[in-house]
Amino acid sequence: MKRILALLLLILTVTQTQAQHKPLSLAGRWQFQLDSLDQGIVGQWFRQSFRQSISLPGTLDDAGVGQATHTDTTVLAKDIMLHLARKHRYTGPVWYQRTFTVERTLDNAQLMLERVIWKTDCWLDGKQVGSGQSLIAPQGFSLGDLAPGQHTITLRIDNRKQHDISFNDFAHAYTDGTQILWNGVIGRIEIKARPANSIQQIKVEPLLAQKTVRATVAITGARNDGTFLRAHVLLGNRVVATGRKINLTGAASQQLAVALPEVKAWDEFQPQLYQLQLEVRSAGGKLLDQQTESFGFRTLATAGSALLLNGRPLFLRGTLECNIFPLEGHPPMHSAGWVKVFKAAKDYGLNHLRFHSWCPPEAAFRVADSLGVYLQVELPLWSLQVGKDARTLAYLEEEARHIMDSYGNHPSFCFWSMGNELEGNFEWLRQLVAKLKAEDARHLYTTTTFSFQKGHGKAPEPVDDFFITQYTDKGWVRGQGIFNTNPPDFKTDYSKAVVGLPVPLIIHEVGQYSVYPDLTEIPRYTGVLVPANFAAVRHDLRKKGMLPLAAPFLKASGQLAANLYKEEIERALKTRGVGGFQLLDLHDFPGQGTALVGLLNAFWESKGVVTPAEFRRFCGPVVPLLRFDKAVYTSSETFTASAELANYGPQPLDDELTWAVTTADKRRLATGTLGKKHVAIGNGQSLGTIAVPLQPVTRAQELTITLQLTKSGYANHWKIWVYPPPSPAPTQAVFTSSMDSAVALLRRGASVVFNPDSKMIRGIDGRFAPVFWSPVHFPDQPGSMGLLIDKKHPALADFPTSYHSDWQWWDLVTQSKSLVLDELKSQPVPIIRVVDNFFKNRNLGTLVEFRVGTGKLLLCTMDIRQNLTNRPAARQLRASLLEYATTSGFNPQQQLQEAELKAIVKQ
Repeated sequence: MKRILALLLLILTVTQTQAQHKPLSLAGRWQFQLDSLDQGIVGQWFRQSFRQSISLPGTLDDAGVGQATHTDTTVLAKDIMLHLARKHRYTGPVWYQRTFTVERTLDNAQLMLERVIWKTDCWLDGKQVGSGQSLIAPQGFSLGDLAPGQHTITLRIDNRKQHDISFNDFAHAYTDGTQILWNGVIGRIEIKARPANSIQQIKVEPLLAQKTVRATVAITGARNDGTFLRAHVLLGNRVVATGRKINLTGAASQQLAVALPEVKAWDEFQPQLYQLQLEVRSAGGKLLDQQTESFGFRTLATAGSALLLNGRPLFLRGTLECNIFPLEGHPPMHSAGWVKVFKAAKDYGLNHLRFHSWCPPEAAFRVADSLGVYLQVELPLWSLQVGKDARTLAYLEEEARHIMDSYGNHPSFCFWSMGNELEGNFEWLRQLVAKLKAEDARHLYTTTTFSFQKGHGKAPEPVDDFFITQYTDKGWVRGQGIFNTNPPDFKTDYSKAVVGLPVPLIIHEVGQYSVYPDLTEIPRYTGVLVPANFAAVRHDLRKKGMLPLAAPFLKASGQLAANLYKEEIERALKTRGVGGFQLLDLHDFPGQGTALVGLLNAFWESKGVVTPAEFRRFCGPVVPLLRFDKAVYTSSETFTASAELANYGPQPLDDELTWAVTTADKRRLATGTLGKKHVAIGNGQSLGTIAVPLQPVTRAQELTITLQLTKSGYANHWKIWVYPPPSPAPTQAVFTSSMDSAVALLRRGASVVFNPDSKMIRGIDGRFAPVFWSPVHFPDQPGSMGLLIDKKHPALADFPTSYHSDWQWWDLVTQSKSLVLDELKSQPVPIIRVVDNFFKNRNLGTLVEFRVGTGKLLLCTMDIRQNLTNRPAARQLRASLLEYATTSGFNPQQQLQEAELKAIVKQ
């Protein structure tokens, strides 16, 4: 009975202590007043009451407060296309006020505002108690001892720029391009007592190899009176270890260590979380304070150019998060919003997110901890003149400390960069990194996420633990600098570019392949932002009679982007010395000129381009890989390839590797096995070769090569195109590259395949890869977005193709010019249409048929006349077109005047 009474007394004491320390929430209705003329401080508004009310947490945008905006979506203008449009806008100070009641004395009360833009001044009962200006961590204010009764908090929140932290206000902690410049408080608003002997700050250092967790604990007003600190380690709800009692000595912080009999490591495969429960008790055993901190045992390290997690090679498969939340205009402050983000990333095989020039809130770290996602955090900095202003440097150092104190215990917080593409004072940046590393060794650090500054960006800085770049002094490490200039091959990696690097290299902002807008998204924007950019594109298409093409344009450009992402990722996975990649982006970026570079939309939802399962074939912990020479073959050749496996799974694999070559109609041309293999963790492991004679291919064929692990089921596939020897050209149709000849033949009623010299055509230079990032943000580029092909058209009967650009089109596209067909009286429907960028929406084509007088014309502006011996795809397309032109099916209905022909093809 005594034990039961003692237990009940202990439970009552704990409950009372928890009640005493439970935060007082101030969420609810607040009174507010706009201060657009900035007169509130002089006018002592902190002594006044305000009439209007608003809900906090929340923003003015949520409440529809501010200047209403209107955007004319009938004009496809640059200002409309820069980013999503706000329904309301306000920049400047706003005063918020809340009266609340305290039931009992709150000793050393602290007010906490979780996430504000940017500067806050705070008054309690008419007396100013402090200021704060963090963009990425809670702002705190000391209220002193609060006596029972009513009190009034008054806040002045100013969302104007306080420091110049970015180029053109692009840094995603402070921008209208993605997150908007809202005013309000979007997270918790609460008051908590901090009496003597209460826990103020906990720094947790899990030591995996030693099976020990260390902690540094800051205690408020600790006294040397027998009060002691004790730690318990919990796994789930079970206590697995208890530390020894540590008597408080009056020091500001205490160190402790708890040894565990065994530990489970934290990683992407088993994100095992523990809790460190700390208790402060009086000499008599009374519980004075209790706090629990979640943590995971993980050891993050490097060995030369290799990343290691818990002693095992780690490869980062990452994407960016640029504060893109188009309904709220700010990041989620609750778990559900982040579960959607991280689960989508993991569904597509990713294990890593980089937070570009910002740091996410606490909820993001908690979810990433639970799902096993490796995060890179950055200071709110994207500056080309770092070091110019001493006040800004002091502010950034303070923000770095806020990040460390607020989020440093999370196992998902693995990587830390000082900002995006920084330029300026690198000595200051290096000193800051060195200081942070000395204070907190739980993360890996880099000075900048790439840099364009001369003398930087191509090699790591001396203090870097890892290095993020798009090229080294030995060459590119991403396809953006290669895919439009080098003929496609599937054996190349980036080994030459990364040789000799002393630290792991992470490939910077891979991809940036623009995809045509999904106009069906427009009704999804039910929050504070309006997709005026999408609506303007829709209006422009409707005006030009092209609106039905929007969905096919999306699908075709999206498939091309997916193919390019596949090759980008596989090249990275093939390269020893690369520690990972960071895509830009798996999902859309609706700012900076409407950069729709994602295979997912801005809501982290599929555009219907590629399924998660399809994407994981080439982007996952285990990926079969092939190295082979090219995409296009003749049937006199033998297809040869060498097989590899990138194994970044939880353990080595023992499995059988099989392969198959199949036709488009699913017939198996050849199969084989490379035998049972033991594959260690890592990449660059050759597992055998494949050789398939192609002589049995008697008609042009698209073949699929599949590589699969029998037991585990991991599989990947690639396409090649095989063309037979050329047949004699039919005589019923005439091939010419001369305008004069074509016109003369058409006048006689002939069937003509006209292939003018592309150098003489007035048109748009052919480009295989789509628009880089955004045609609005970067207007000086050819600006096309791939092909949209009528694959069932009889002109292509002997040239197998899908409806979109694929690798067999590379040679043809890069040696072409796109015809601009808008000026014709009647708009033709090209057989091969070039998807124009969404900022211009021209009717473009490279293969189109017409009736000209009594003649019939098949006009092709891809080069199918030169060097055909070494260009089998061009030779095959020419043969297919000539064959079609001899058939009765060649019966164009679109009329074209001779003068119009000479106008669109000027020689």
